Amino acid sequence: MNRQVITIASYTLIEAIRNRLLWLLLVVLLIVFGLTEFIGSLALTESLAIRSALFGSFLRLFSVFMMCLFVTTSMAREIQDKGLEFLLSLPLSRTQYYFGKLAGYSSLAILTGLIMGACVSLYTSADQALLWSVSLIMELLLISSISLLCLFTFNQVTIAIISVMSFYLLARSIDAIRLIGHGPLLETDSMAQQLLTTLMDVIAYLLPVLSRFTSSEWLIYQTGQWHDLLPLLGQTLIYLFLAAAIGLFDLHRKSL
Repeated sequence: MNRQVITIASYTLIEAIRNRLLWLLLVVLLIVFGLTEFIGSLALTESLAIRSALFGSFLRLFSVFMMCLFVTTSMAREIQDKGLEFLLSLPLSRTQYYFGKLAGYSSLAILTGLIMGACVSLYTSADQALLWSVSLIMELLLISSISLLCLFTFNQVTIAIISVMSFYLLARSIDAIRLIGHGPLLETDSMAQQLLTTLMDVIAYLLPVLSRFTSSEWLIYQTGQWHDLLPLLGQTLIYLFLAAAIGLFDLHRKSL
């Protein structure tokens, strides 16, 4: 990684700090903690399991939405303020610029994942919290790369955010959709049902299986193992490479 990439990544991370993103993170953590404690106090049994599941789920959803929102809005503001054109007028290639921004957002994803993992350790063991945190980091890395890709592709914040969140929700629920499609309660003999099931299988093959990332089961039942991260790491590397390749192609074809 050369000096230009490191410089852009550093300024991207500094931008997140100056925008008080960490303060927002702290406020949300306090709100979620209070809400989790309130709901957990209403439980008659398994209150600790309920607290850990709710706390982890809330933090994961907020982290994903925060990364998507920050990446798309900060990049859109930089493009509208002509910051992108100014940087590319310097002795800086588009590839260096893209990987610099991606490295900066990835650093923010790692920082966010570590903070969330430290907070989750209040309700579970340290090793399960660390396992959950590493998985969340990989999930946030995927979201940041997809957000950067969608912003360069669509050039509009609203469409980019909708696309990223649609991708996330579909990738999170595709296993359940396939399970329903192959279930015994549906008429699998009809042509329409077979086509729909095949379509779901194709989509599931193309998407990362995010339902296996950052599992709440690890927090509740303490069942997480480090070898569970290997397939998740493989999916993360593959989709990071694909998103970066497509994003670079979109950036290079733009006339600035």
